[in-house]
Amino acid sequence: MKNNNQQDKHTETTESVLPQVDRRAFLGLGAVAAAGAITAASRSQAHEVSTVPYTDGEVVEIESGRIRGSRRGSVHAFRGVPYGAPTGGSTRFLPTSKVEPWTGVRDALDIGPRAPQTQRPLIHEWGVLYRMEPSSEDCLVLNVWSKGLNDSAKRPVMVWLHGGGFSGGSAGGHVYDGTNMANDHDVVFVGLNHRLNAFGFLYLPEIGGEKYAQASNVGMMDVVMALEWVRDNIEVFGGDPDNVTILGQSGGGAKVSTLLGMPAAQGLYHRAIAQSGAQVRSDTPDRATETARNVLRMMDISPNNLDALQDVPFYILRDALAQNPGVGGFGPVVDGSTLPAHVFDPAATNLSADIPLMIGSTETEITWNTGQSYDELSDEALRYYVKQALNTDDRNANRAIALYRSNRPHASNLDLYLIMATDASGFRQGTDLQAERKAALGRAPVYKYFFTYYSPVRDGELRSMHCMDIPFALDNTEVAAPAIGSGDNVLVLENIMSSAWAAFARTGNPSHDGMPAWLPYTNSNKETMILNTEPELVNNPRGDELALVNSIIS
Repeated sequence: MKNNNQQDKHTETTESVLPQVDRRAFLGLGAVAAAGAITAASRSQAHEVSTVPYTDGEVVEIESGRIRGSRRGSVHAFRGVPYGAPTGGSTRFLPTSKVEPWTGVRDALDIGPRAPQTQRPLIHEWGVLYRMEPSSEDCLVLNVWSKGLNDSAKRPVMVWLHGGGFSGGSAGGHVYDGTNMANDHDVVFVGLNHRLNAFGFLYLPEIGGEKYAQASNVGMMDVVMALEWVRDNIEVFGGDPDNVTILGQSGGGAKVSTLLGMPAAQGLYHRAIAQSGAQVRSDTPDRATETARNVLRMMDISPNNLDALQDVPFYILRDALAQNPGVGGFGPVVDGSTLPAHVFDPAATNLSADIPLMIGSTETEITWNTGQSYDELSDEALRYYVKQALNTDDRNANRAIALYRSNRPHASNLDLYLIMATDASGFRQGTDLQAERKAALGRAPVYKYFFTYYSPVRDGELRSMHCMDIPFALDNTEVAAPAIGSGDNVLVLENIMSSAWAAFARTGNPSHDGMPAWLPYTNSNKETMILNTEPELVNNPRGDELALVNSIIS
């Protein structure tokens, strides 16, 4: 599929943001790493599917016209399928419409353009996660993988929302490829792109009058439109529109969390998974309006001439935003209509009270953005960094260090810092709080996890960093081997996690024969599945440490 907007054809690059990690160990963009020794022949044979090139596939008819896909073994793939109209020009910042129907057969053979990016997530350095495909305002595209077409099989549908906050990323990441999930677990896997940053979240109702009355949360309304596309078309791909799971990691987890509180999304999904991403509170109209005014000042455009902002070439606006991050952050706004209230504050929303939720985090999420050297820390340096992470004094820092060290006497000072700083970060605080408040409703089960696998790559420098769980959950460890390692342990954990994710999508319960029974989380026992090669359900794991950190930072 060709881009309708041909203005931006260059490939963006970024400087290294993890200088301690050899870039060559992560780049490769699609090269499949050796998987090491494989103990299960069925896993070996299944994963051969994702190592072969895409070949010519079938033609199917969806609501908007006929599309031609491709195949990998028994898996059908339709990539770059448009679900919405282009979002540039007079439709910029405004709700868009469904894609116009076409005649003839449209190729759906490769991922479509990503949304314009104003922020490059640090994980762009992982070639195994992201490509750098061209960007365009004609970015409302999705990808579908399934083992069946028009076979009435009623497969569970898993709709992946990519990470990158609300400012960057795309569904085109190599570990977001749905071939293995479709092949190994017989689900229909969908990934989608939507508008980001100011293009998707510039709040204009207070400035723009009637024309811009609906210029709020359009990036999330794009996701709702994609879910409507799934409802209307997924049976063509053998999927069940009445069994749809929304899932995502980091910013994708925040999008999942936001959808739980959006009236327009209700009924379009039936289960939810939020990995290392939360959205307890969203922006307010006052603050979002001030951000919009900052953007207008940056572009030297009067609020009385707001239409002029739609005439700016998208790459000029995008680059100006990237060069001026101080204009403000972009994300969902509690506007009273598309998002009536903060989804998890002061309590979990009742809108989605009956939706089962899986949620969790990794042990050292912040390994990727500590902003300090990966060299070992002295006792003095450890205290300094802990004081910063907990925003506290020497006394409380010493208390925290003593407790964490007593619980793990063989851990290095750097390990202690990374775990403590993660415990104090939004990654842990947000996911934990959402689990607690969702469970307090008592209407649908919450399944909590804690991912503790440490990568052996480069002597374990990455530990259990943010994004480390993605390839295990999505059954894509081969392509991620330069970052997560390879071998029996990787395959074991991949099978445990991808099977749990698929089981949850199928039944609303992640338990399966390859792991202990996964009981729902309760605020009395805090049941949590420790995810590693030997998973274990634990009540209130590390409760003493988390209680201390929470008391210090509150």
